[in-house]
Amino acid sequence: MIWHHEERIDVLAQARREMCGSGGRIPDAHFYERKLAEVWRRAGNSPAYAGIGGYSPAAFAALPVTAREELKARPADFLAVAPNAALRYYETTGSTGAPTPTPRLAEDVIWNTVSVAEAWRELLDRPDERVLNLLPSDVVPVGDLVAQACDYLDVAHTRAYPFTTGILDWDRLADLWCNVAPTTVFVAPGVALQWTRLAKQRRMLDKLSDSVRRLMLLGEVNTPALRARLGRWWGATALDGSYGSTETGTLAAACTAGNQHLLPTAAYFELMTGQGLVPAGAGACAGTASGTGELVVTPLNAYARPLLRLNTGDVVTLTTGCPCGRRTPLVRVHGRASDTTQVRGVALAPGQVEEIVYAATTATGYLIEVDAAGTWARLLLEREVDGYRAGEPAMVQALQNVFERSLGLAWDQVAFVNTLPVNTKSGAAQKSWKRSNVRVLESA
Repeated sequence: MIWHHEERIDVLAQARREMCGSGGRIPDAHFYERKLAEVWRRAGNSPAYAGIGGYSPAAFAALPVTAREELKARPADFLAVAPNAALRYYETTGSTGAPTPTPRLAEDVIWNTVSVAEAWRELLDRPDERVLNLLPSDVVPVGDLVAQACDYLDVAHTRAYPFTTGILDWDRLADLWCNVAPTTVFVAPGVALQWTRLAKQRRMLDKLSDSVRRLMLLGEVNTPALRARLGRWWGATALDGSYGSTETGTLAAACTAGNQHLLPTAAYFELMTGQGLVPAGAGACAGTASGTGELVVTPLNAYARPLLRLNTGDVVTLTTGCPCGRRTPLVRVHGRASDTTQVRGVALAPGQVEEIVYAATTATGYLIEVDAAGTWARLLLEREVDGYRAGEPAMVQALQNVFERSLGLAWDQVAFVNTLPVNTKSGAAQKSWKRSNVRVLESA
């Protein structure tokens, strides 16, 4: 517990008031004026934003967008405190480049925890709730976040990251799972696929799934088709649990209707479109929240590294209207703009591929193989453990039809294989999409 000091209890109380006081609505302009002025002042203590002067709406609007590449290139310049002065020190996974040092003060941790926990409260409110947390805690913060949210909500929980060498492996996880009988499992989509496949091979899936009501997927882009597939396998509801990054903190979270909402009390959101920057927080009140573009964020409760107008590089679609009753924008994350790969002249994003693969086939994974020139491409599909091979030709043809119709892409070859490399399903803490799901061949 980090909120036992009196001053931290005050921070906790303030965070709870703000997060609970919004009532599932977008805060008004006065809220954003106050919060932006505060984070602007804190940002001025870092070398990157030194000399920006006093805050005003005009000054904020005139401030250039901070490119994610700029943050990655010189992360220390954006720090307002020394790394060794922080309560906790994290780094990004480095799956798309060099790891980014990310220290956090107690204020960072408390505000982010309360924001996410309050968003998840309705999902984890049953007295018999038992959480199994299969997310990493070493160096990256996501496993800690889930544990802290459970502590805050007084929900029983167990950490069990299956790649913790010397402590946990799949055999011990199976035993632990039976002892805990989890009702909610927090897991990366790739790890969920790998674990499901192992459980099927060992004929344990029915036993393991008996207690599970909900899968909360975090750490990677995941699609409705994949969530539906995992939900059917486990007899549970699979949700896109949250969205964010180590650098920004959590930016969106799941609701009871199965959608994901931006957290407008945690960040000020803008959308980079062909027409420029469009407000996606306070601007949503005026009907400007909908659209597709790259998400630009100013985290409102960042202390160790305050960021102003950071372009996340993530392509998202924002809409409004959700049966859960929240009036905050709905968000669907398509993936990072830089994560696309050219295949026969077509720019493929992870979400596009996975939506088609998991909707049109029974595959438990996939691997794209292309030649160096990008003129030849093969799609390998991992055969389901108990798959019906006689139906595979029809699935291949259906998949080809969907790719041609929706993306204009005709694969040179689509084939099922018994197994694919483990890293295609190991989770975002250990991979990037381009490095693990796309293989460039010397010659086709």
